[in-house]
Amino acid sequence: MAIEAFVLVQTEVGKAALVAGSIAALSGVRSAEDVVGPYDVIARVAGASDDELGEVIHAIQQVGGITRTLTCQIPNHRVSAPIE
Repeated sequence: MAIEAFVLVQTEVGKAALVAGSIAALSGVRSAEDVVGPYDVIARVAGASDDELGEVIHAIQQVGGITRTLTCQIPNHRVSAPIE
């Protein structure tokens, strides 16, 4: 069973699309979209364990142009698709 979360991302002005594309290319990221609202990008991520999920989140936080992240773990969620 994998652990999934949404990562809400605030970016520097004008960087949302670039950041979303960079996040989408990371291992463990299921999707990343630039959005309108208080957050600029929302990513859905997965890991086989808490440690692996933490590694994915850490990789996201290293992407240039990000000013803040907020992680919202999905409780008791089973993932049917394999983790990439």
